[in-house]
Amino acid sequence: MRYLIIIEPTNTGYSAYSPDIEGCIATGSTKEEVTQNMKEAIDFHLEGLKLEGYEIPEPKSISSYVEALV
Repeated sequence: MRYLIIIEPTNTGYSAYSPDIEGCIATGSTKEEVTQNMKEAIDFHLEGLKLEGYEIPEPKSISSYVEALV
């Protein structure tokens, strides 16, 4: 499954979350690091849900950019 992740800059690097997986977050010093950390966090989170018998959330979020007139 492919999940959308949102990456945001912070004062010390980057943070990320997935709108489809509540409570799953990661941080990293670079975009590459936070992306890898988020992949690991998602894998770990989903494995935990599976082991506990919870439903695995289906990916449903999409992203798009719009041009703003400023």
